[in-house]
Amino acid sequence: MTDPLAPFRPATRAWFQGAFPAPTAVQERGWARIARGDHTLMLAPTGSGKTLAAFLYCLDRLSAPAEEGAERPAGVRALYVSPLKALVYDVERNLRAPLAGIQRAAEGLGEPVRPLRVAVRTGDTPQRERARFKRRPSEILVTTPESLYLLLSSQARQTLQTVEWVIVDEIHAVAASKRGAHLALSLERLTQLCVSEQGREPQRIGLSATQRPLEAVARYLGGERQVAIVDASAPPRIDLRIEVPVADMEAPFADEEDDDLEGALVPYPKDERPGPTRNGIWELIHPRLLELIQSHRSTLVFVNSRLLCERLAQSLNELAEEELVKAHHGSLAHHKRAEIEEELKRGELRGLVATSSLELGIDMGAIDLVLLVESPGAVSRGLQRVGRAGHAVGEVSKSRLFPKYKGDLVEAAVCAQGMLAGEIETLRVPRRCLDVLAQHVASMVSQRDWPLDELEQVIRRTHAYRDLPGEALSGVLDMLSGRYPSDAFADLRPLITWDRDKDLLTARRGTRSVVTLNPGTIPDRGTYGVHLVSGSGGPEGPRIGELDEEMVYESRRGETFVLGASSWRVLEITRDRVIVEPAPGEPGKLPFWRGAGPGRPIELGRALGAFLRELAAQPPGQARGWLTDLLPLDERAATNLADYVAAQRAATGVVPSDRTIVIERFRDELGDWRVCLLSPFGARIHAAWGLALEARFVRQAGFTAQTIWSDDGVVLRLAETESVDELPDLVPSPGEVEDLIVDQLAHSAMFQATFRECAARALLLPRRGYGKRRPLWAQRIKAETLLAAASQFPDFPIVLEAYRECLQDVLDLPAFQELLTQIERREVEVVEVETERASPFARSLTFAYVAAFMYQADAPLAEWRAQALRLDRDLLRELLGSDELRQLLDPEVLAELEDELQRRSESRRARHPDALHDLLRQVGDLSEAELGERCAEDPAPWLRELEGARRVVPLRVAGERRWVAIEDVARYRDGLGCVPPGGLPTVFLEPVEDALEGLVLRYARTHGPFTALELGARFALEERATSPLLAGLVERGRLVVGAMRPAGVGEEHCDPEVLRKLRRRTLARLRRQVAPVEAAALARFLVRWHGLGSERRGLTRLREVISQLEGVPLPFSALEEEILPARVPDYRPQLLDELGQRGEVVWVGVSSLGARDGKVRLLTRARAHLLLDEPDPDYAPPSELHARLLTHLEQRGASFFVELQQVAGASVSAESLSEALLDLAWAGRVSNDGFQPLRALRRRRVRKKRALRGPSAPIGGRWVAVRSLRFGEPNPL
Repeated sequence: MTDPLAPFRPATRAWFQGAFPAPTAVQERGWARIARGDHTLMLAPTGSGKTLAAFLYCLDRLSAPAEEGAERPAGVRALYVSPLKALVYDVERNLRAPLAGIQRAAEGLGEPVRPLRVAVRTGDTPQRERARFKRRPSEILVTTPESLYLLLSSQARQTLQTVEWVIVDEIHAVAASKRGAHLALSLERLTQLCVSEQGREPQRIGLSATQRPLEAVARYLGGERQVAIVDASAPPRIDLRIEVPVADMEAPFADEEDDDLEGALVPYPKDERPGPTRNGIWELIHPRLLELIQSHRSTLVFVNSRLLCERLAQSLNELAEEELVKAHHGSLAHHKRAEIEEELKRGELRGLVATSSLELGIDMGAIDLVLLVESPGAVSRGLQRVGRAGHAVGEVSKSRLFPKYKGDLVEAAVCAQGMLAGEIETLRVPRRCLDVLAQHVASMVSQRDWPLDELEQVIRRTHAYRDLPGEALSGVLDMLSGRYPSDAFADLRPLITWDRDKDLLTARRGTRSVVTLNPGTIPDRGTYGVHLVSGSGGPEGPRIGELDEEMVYESRRGETFVLGASSWRVLEITRDRVIVEPAPGEPGKLPFWRGAGPGRPIELGRALGAFLRELAAQPPGQARGWLTDLLPLDERAATNLADYVAAQRAATGVVPSDRTIVIERFRDELGDWRVCLLSPFGARIHAAWGLALEARFVRQAGFTAQTIWSDDGVVLRLAETESVDELPDLVPSPGEVEDLIVDQLAHSAMFQATFRECAARALLLPRRGYGKRRPLWAQRIKAETLLAAASQFPDFPIVLEAYRECLQDVLDLPAFQELLTQIERREVEVVEVETERASPFARSLTFAYVAAFMYQADAPLAEWRAQALRLDRDLLRELLGSDELRQLLDPEVLAELEDELQRRSESRRARHPDALHDLLRQVGDLSEAELGERCAEDPAPWLRELEGARRVVPLRVAGERRWVAIEDVARYRDGLGCVPPGGLPTVFLEPVEDALEGLVLRYARTHGPFTALELGARFALEERATSPLLAGLVERGRLVVGAMRPAGVGEEHCDPEVLRKLRRRTLARLRRQVAPVEAAALARFLVRWHGLGSERRGLTRLREVISQLEGVPLPFSALEEEILPARVPDYRPQLLDELGQRGEVVWVGVSSLGARDGKVRLLTRARAHLLLDEPDPDYAPPSELHARLLTHLEQRGASFFVELQQVAGASVSAESLSEALLDLAWAGRVSNDGFQPLRALRRRRVRKKRALRGPSAPIGGRWVAVRSLRFGEPNPL
């Protein structure tokens, strides 16, 4: 038998034999393959030493001293790539033992040994370490796929040209997504770099504990190369049990009359949950989890969402009354996660509550127990999580699984069955991802010029792009080089230049920064970084984690929230981050994050269906025993599962399975019909089914059905439908389903979001600029505009990629078509039932319905936008029919906008040749003099450079020499009859449809309102040619026509978007004129406005002051003693009396302020009827005297006091009459032509031991009813 350690030097053998009893199977077989130089894929259980199997031979070779005269050049020799940053740091720590051990063994044996250094490169690596690595690279580099891409996209790529081994760990975690296609291209670029420098390819080594089929993963790893497969897999060694802490999961407190089904199914926090105060099944799960954690030294608790992770950690700590566990998930910063991990390893924490952040092969030390709260959703995911316990050779992994509700229990049982048997799901590798290809092409070209054939060879060496159609590659290159199918794309920024004569690809200015600022394939979910406030007074300190954009929008300064089981207070919210300070001990709201799960794999769905079929077939009374014999269920779990299936069979007569699909109809609590398609096949198939049904309902029934899908089926809610008997067939045929889904996809939120993410990956819509991130809402707006243009061109690469991703990666169209074929062949039966209420299976499915519509951020906005534009145009047509718009639009705004559209403004001028090329693409033909107005310096040298590169050409347009972008040559030829120069590439001479229309529309987009004569003069067109063209464009809504330009004459045309910009900017300018100011500025203004300290005097000044104060209720005492004297330097009461006697000014009472004062309004006679309030219809005079006085004044008009005494009668004293008149005055019913009655109040004295008394003398002046002032009657005075 061959010694497995034979390939190694004595020092390496000595260290290994001293550290381990014997090699594992994967090490024995893997070392042999690696030593032979084979590209190798290794599969082995968790904890079997895969990482050492991959690394040890590399360490052995690298630690050997170089032969004399053969000193190795500086550079990386062994490159390790991990999908998780945490695993990168973990591997770096784990390499310290063999490196130190081999060196000590060599010293003991007297062997020479080369010391090796290990470097780490992730997004968290400080800049100084990056610079040091570039100057003096380490022999071993551990990194992530994205950091490898960035290294290849920078000058530091030279450190990688010496790589001899590439190790891809947890390869299954990247291969099944676009990250895998991205990494495959990076590996090919690395290979090309190494071959060009050292003449040989690096050896590729792939590692995983869960990968099937191995042949597909090997093809992914090697591309066009042969890969040796080392399958050292073995049946999992796990101690797994499913526990349910209650007899009935749907009624956990039935004995307490608290049948809280909703609480059992939806985990509300205690302070937010409606209805009963019990917290459903969670109140029973939490104590059992706590008991298990406290009875073990270290525990990992896995959940499927970050929200539940934070919530569960908080609940467990509250129950334990100490900080027993902490939350660990991807939204925590790396250093926070590392701190938490170390606390667990040191024994300071008893457990962690984690998501997939701890799922892969991270060494968490001696984990005794893994708790799974809810089904892991896939057998492979469950094995990865359970494998964290007993993470060593030969150890048994102990785990307990707690389902959340009965539907979750079904999936958990089937997952457990698959985990015990090691039946992991099939991995599918995405192929021909055009957005990833575009990103890598831009990155490659940013480093050097690439001949097209050489670049294509590198791309086609990967398995993902081996059979990429040639037209697809050309489409991507056209897109990147700015050869767009329409002027609607003109705002996009080309990243490369494609010289068609030489087939040479070169970078444009700024491409490298776009590439390095927007790496990778992980989509932007709209997260804000959370940073600790700086202790040095700066704006921010270390990064703590991240929050979802939606949550940030709902947060305010001073609020507290929980992150990583710690409380934080919000101090500031900036454009892309939240600044916080610790808030220890304070309660905080739980954060939430949006994100879609991966969906149930089809293999798990089929296994689940078969399990349900077999369980439903068990005789009554035997199901529970059958379950406990087959699966690791406790008694209550088996009882709940058996009862759940029995209740479903009782409700519908049949149970959904791999051979039966149930269509259930019932009315919901609002009386609307709901239809549930109950099926076990998973969300990827159900999403396709839901989209097909939405399309069919629109086509055949003429209305829209609301649908939502999950792993357990599809729900349709049919409002305004009396009967479901006439609904379209809910089972489409296999032949029509693809057309239905493709048609419906364009209107779905799924397609909108996918298109945005694809455009960002392809660098069409960069997520980041210099030093800042573009908010997600801004990305959505840009993506919506781009999609509106791109949707007209089905062969646009990003449209194609969005459809491909939706149909192949998000949906599982082939599996759905296969299912429909089985239904057509009667291999799968469809059973329709109608129930009075939702069955148990349907009940758990419909709970997902409400949650699905809480946030529809990517809902399609195209229809809403079109509606808005139609409304806008209708309003514009009314406005444009007159000359009013000429006065509404600001001429300065128009001039600024035209300079901006024409690129004459300083900020938009061209500053380099690439910008000059963009200028001609966006604005169109320009003479050299016109170019001079639009360039920051003399454009002549740039024109010569661009002409030499065949990127611009001169043409005779309208009798003069103008420059045009080469992409526009055919358009000027077909639209205006311009003669192109000879020798241009054929691709730029293809016929252009509606060429003249395109030129006119571009002219409109880059100008303000223009006349037909101006357009004709620009292109030397006769009116008979332009008039029908402009009329047609107006009819189709592409242009608007009317009187628009200030000081213009005649009819003008304008692009609708330009007119909208004019309107918005004019409004913005007007709003700025009335924008709020600081309080100090207001105070300064008020002093000037009211003329405090003014030197103007006399009646003229008093009239001005009264016009300012007119109608304002003010105390009369303040008016005469403070307000008027402060504004009129020579004020004296006689001036006010004079205005009153002339009939210019009147006063009206508002309210009494005690016995000696009251509030009055000063009014000018001319405006009194406009400023007086409507009389109170419920007013009733307080006495007969008041009523007689008011009636007299309203009927007879103005009266002196003596006349009113006669009306009152001899029995009424003058004092009583005066009091009654003042009562009517304060009620706003009467007034006086003078101000003596108001001044008389001020002369009242409080007499000792006597009540206040009225004036002893009659009140002078004439009294009048205020009614005469209100209705604008002639002056009664």
